[in-house]
Amino acid sequence: MTAPVSIAQTQHPAGLSAGMTFLMAAACGLIAANLYYTQPLAGPIALDIGLPAEATGLIVTLTQIGYGIGLLLLVPLGDLLENRRLIVTMIGLVTLALIAAGLSTTPGPFLTASLAIGLGSVAVQMIVPFAANLAPDAARGRVVGNVMSGLMVGIMMARPTSGLIAGLSSWHAVFYVSAVVMVGLGSLLWVQLPTRRPAARMTYGRLIKSMGKLLATQPVLQRRAAYQACQFAAFSLFWTVTPLYLAGPRFGLGHNGIALFALAGVAGAIASPIAGRLADKGLIRPATAFGLVGVGAAFLMTQVATEGSTTALTLLTLAAILLDFGVTMTLVTGQRSIYELGAELRSRLNGLFMAIFFTGGAVGSALGAWAFASGGWWLASMIGLALPATAFAIFLTEKIDQERALKH
Repeated sequence: MTAPVSIAQTQHPAGLSAGMTFLMAAACGLIAANLYYTQPLAGPIALDIGLPAEATGLIVTLTQIGYGIGLLLLVPLGDLLENRRLIVTMIGLVTLALIAAGLSTTPGPFLTASLAIGLGSVAVQMIVPFAANLAPDAARGRVVGNVMSGLMVGIMMARPTSGLIAGLSSWHAVFYVSAVVMVGLGSLLWVQLPTRRPAARMTYGRLIKSMGKLLATQPVLQRRAAYQACQFAAFSLFWTVTPLYLAGPRFGLGHNGIALFALAGVAGAIASPIAGRLADKGLIRPATAFGLVGVGAAFLMTQVATEGSTTALTLLTLAAILLDFGVTMTLVTGQRSIYELGAELRSRLNGLFMAIFFTGGAVGSALGAWAFASGGWWLASMIGLALPATAFAIFLTEKIDQERALKH
C-alpha cells in the first residue's frame, strides 16, 4: 500500500501511473452515471410505482437535490478526513441507495432512495481533488483533464445505457446492475488507492463556515464558478430540449435515433485531456476563450439550415459535439485554476465550484423547457447563445481586473 500523503508536506508523488489515472477516470464516470440513469426512465418508473404524473419530475429532481446538498456538506470533508476511506464510504452509501431504489414499489421509498443516490454520488467530486493532490504540479492539469474525461463519458453514456438495460429487462435491473458495479468499484478503489490524511485539524462546523469566507475572498473561484454556471446552463438547456426537438414533427426521430444523437456528444469528452495539457502549458486564458466561444458557436450552427433537413440534423449533431467540447474545456481549466489556490483547500473549493455550476445547470434545464414550449427551438437556442455570451463578457473583464490589481 502506498504510504500516506499529507497536504502538510510539500512533496508529491513522482506522478500518477497511467493505470491509476485510468482507474480514477473510470470511477468518476461510473459513479456520475448514477445521477442520470433515471432521466429517460422517469415516465415508466412513475407509472410503475404509482407516482402521479404531475410529480414525475421529482424522480430526477430529488437526485439532483441530494447531489447539491452533498457538494456543499460532504465534499468539503476531503479537507478533513482520510480520503480513501471517505470515497469508499460514499460509494457504499450509493450502493445501498441503488438497491433500495431497485426494490421500491411505492413512491416514498423510491424518492428517498433517489435523494440518497445523489448524496452518495458526490464521491466523484472527492476523487477529482484527490487526483489533483496526488499529481505533481507540472502535470496537474493533465491529470485532472484525464480524470474528468471519464466523468464526461459517464454522464453522456448513462442515458442510452439505462434505456438499453431497461429495454432488455426492466427499470429495476438498471439499479441492480449499477449496484453490482459499485460493489466491484469500491472494492478495487479500497485496494488500489493510496491513503491521504489531510493536515487540517478543525471541527466540521468550522470547515463548513470557512466555505463562505472562501467564496467571498477568492476572485478566481468567483470568476470560474460564474463562467461554468453559464456554460453548464447552456449544456443542460441543449440536452433538455434537443430530445424534444428531434422527436417533434420537424425531425420525427424515434427513441433509437435520439439515443444515437446523444452518443455523438460523447466525442466532446476528448476536450478534457486537451484542456488539461493546455492548462499545464500556461494557456488557460486562450483555452477558456475557445471553450466559451465554442458553446456560443454551437447554438449559432443550428440556425443555418432549414429545420428538419438532413443538413440541419448534421449541423445539430456537430453542434452537440462542439458544445460538449467547449463546456468540458472550461470545466477542466476552471478546476485547474481553483486547485492552484491551495492544496489544503481543494475539496472545499471543488465543492463550492461544483455546487454553483450545478445550480446553473438546473436553471438551464428549466429555461430550456419553458423556452421550447413558448417559442420552439429558435427561442431555446437564442437563450442558449446568450448564456456563454454572458460568460464571455465577464471573461473580457478579467485582464482589466488583473491590471487594476497590479497598479494597487
